[in-house]
Amino acid sequence: MLLENNNTLEVIPQIITNDAEEFLFVAKYVQSLGYKELNWNLGCPYPMVAKSGMGSGLICNPEKIDNILERAHKETDILVSMKMRMGYDHAEEILDVFPILDQYPLKNVAIHARIGKQLYKGPVDLEAFERCITSTKHKLYYNGDITSVEAFKSIQTRFPSLDHFMIGRGLIADPFLPQMIKDDTTEYPKDRWDIFEEFHNTIYSQYDEYLSGPTPIKMKMLGFWEFFSQSFSNQQKTYKAIKKATNPFKYKQAVSMILANERKLKS
Repeated sequence: MLLENNNTLEVIPQIITNDAEEFLFVAKYVQSLGYKELNWNLGCPYPMVAKSGMGSGLICNPEKIDNILERAHKETDILVSMKMRMGYDHAEEILDVFPILDQYPLKNVAIHARIGKQLYKGPVDLEAFERCITSTKHKLYYNGDITSVEAFKSIQTRFPSLDHFMIGRGLIADPFLPQMIKDDTTEYPKDRWDIFEEFHNTIYSQYDEYLSGPTPIKMKMLGFWEFFSQSFSNQQKTYKAIKKATNPFKYKQAVSMILANERKLKS
């Protein structure tokens, strides 16, 4: 977390809590490390979190949100930003929170256009998101199902007043996507799989350096491949090959074969 370890891009620490004391402790701690902003996660949809009144499970409690924000702004000078769903059970929950949020100088509010109990299933609710735009003075970031250049353009056209967009799972599935959006192209680099291989190997080697034993590394990489595989020609076969690899040698062998197959298909 030290700033000197994150000097190639801006890193913003994030907290998930429903307790003012925890928020203040973390805010002061990250400030001591040199960070100026803390993002508050009111978006996590997972039942274990939400049922504990955190993440998207806190959106239905405007009073508690108000208390935490009031203390954060009175007792620290950290800049607060928000990451939210539109609610846990209903998309209207967030509308009751906006009058609270509008009392504070938040940097921005990023909203995933689903409710928590959807997890990542079902369509995003663009009509509900549109109601959010007209219900707050804060700068909003759109988040949800930006998985291609075409999807980004569709959202951009639907909400022309927005100038910030958040890509989550779509970025892991396709690491080339942000640059392709910037370049307004659907064409991948000619050396796409060479770049991906270097990217993958960097992640693997860093986990290999910091984690102990092959099992933790395998579990970490399996999490990546759940999304990586979506950009390969045969998603199911790709993920199955990675999952079947029982040791580091077989894992690296599987990755090499997967990439060789993609290069062959391209040629």
